[in-house]
Formats: sequence, C-alpha cells, structure tokens
Amino acid sequence: MFYILKKSKAFKLLFTLVLIALFSSCTSKKDILYFQDANTFEQAKVVNQIGFIQPNDILSIQVEALVQESAIPYNKQVVGNGGMQNIEILRLQGYLVDEEGSIKFPVLGKLTLAGMKLLEAETYLEALLEEGNHLSKPKVTIRYLNAKFTILGEVRSPGTYTYTEQFITLPQALGYAGDLSINARRDDVMLLREENGNRTVYTVDLTSTDWLNDPSYTIRQNDIIIVNPNDAKVKSAGFIGNSGTVLSIVSFLLTSIVLITR
Repeated sequence: MFYILKKSKAFKLLFTLVLIALFSSCTSKKDILYFQDANTFEQAKVVNQIGFIQPNDILSIQVEALVQESAIPYNKQVVGNGGMQNIEILRLQGYLVDEEGSIKFPVLGKLTLAGMKLLEAETYLEALLEEGNHLSKPKVTIRYLNAKFTILGEVRSPGTYTYTEQFITLPQALGYAGDLSINARRDDVMLLREENGNRTVYTVDLTSTDWLNDPSYTIRQNDIIIVNPNDAKVKSAGFIGNSGTVLSIVSFLLTSIVLITR
C-alpha cells in the first residue's frame, strides 16, 4: 500500500511541499553577518558628521570667564531636587530654539543659532561676549538636551531614545534598541532625516562597509530608523505562516491520505 501511495500524485505533491518548507527555513550567513567585506575595507580618515541646530532643539549653554563671578548673569540658575539635576529639569530650564531658529539669551537678547553646528555656535557666543566687552576670555559650552532618534521595525526594543553625546553612530543607535532581530533584513535599513527644511531618505546595507564614510553613518537629531523584515518574516505573516505551519499541514494531509487509502 505504501508503494501505491508513493506512486500517487498526491504523495509526490506532498513530498515536494515538505522539501520546499525545509529549504525555505534555511538562512544563509550572508543574510545575518555585518560588514562582510571588512577584510577589503581601506583605512579612511574619520569625519564626524555633526548636525546643525534647528527649531525645537533644547540647548544647554554654560558660560565661564576669567573672573567666574562675572559670568553669573549669563548663566541660567538651574534649580535641582535636593542638589540633584535630572535631565527633565535641565530640559525645562534649557534654551528652546523657536520657529525662527532663535533663543533668548541673558543680557545679549535674541540670538539666531539655527543652521550652526554646536562648535560654531560656541565660537559665535564667545565672540559676542568678548567683543562687546561683556566678559574677559569667555568659554561657552553648548550641548543638546533633547537629542533623540526613533527606531522601528525588526529590532529587539523599538522606540524613541535620547542621548547626551554630540553625536552617535548608526551601529550605536541599533545597540540602544538591543540590536537587530534574527528576522531583520540587514541589507535594507532605512534612515529618514529632516534637516534645514529638507527631508532625505538613506538606504543602508549593514552587510557592507561602503556606507561607513557616508552621512548615514552618524545619527542626527530626530532621525528615524526603519528596519525592514526579511523574506522569512514576511512569509510567516501570511495565511499559511512559517515552515513549521506548512509541515503541520503537510503532516495532517499525509495522515489523512494514508487513512483513506488503507
């Protein structure tokens, strides 16, 4: 009877389905490994792609001078909780860049900082303070208080993350989200960026090193990262589902045929 079943078209069809299900569940190293051409990557000078100040940024601006007491009027008096200064308090008392790209700075008044990098804004303020005879040898330090990025899709912990560094890299951002899941498509990561009124979409292939010197390597304020699912994940979302579901259906049909033809 098994010989008859083996010769039947139904058995051949089921056998074919089993093979397809088994092979479809296989994953190649080329689908998983990062920087697969790293052995051919040539040494290059690191260029930090630092972003520009833009509306809705919240800035921390600290001013120091040769005589520190003289700098007090140019610094906001930050009130902490029991001597502690958490990030939320700092944001509330930071300098919000308005829609025109300006802030209201003590003594100096309204200043336009949008379009400048942090270092350029520091140099600009230092020049205003010294050339206007406000302070002697002023030192200005500016940092973002609301630097954040959003990461969606096939990562372990999608969401919006904040950071206090001047900049972070795309691999670091993925680390914030717990790295890519096994179902992530590593050669098709999207990065959406809005800067100076322009929107840019980058496509990053994490299996290659070609993008390491591109603007997409460094994360900017308000970037959005989208990690697309691989083919296995897309197929598992269908009606039939993943290979395990296919095998279950095949097993049921094969058992049914055996019982009917017995």
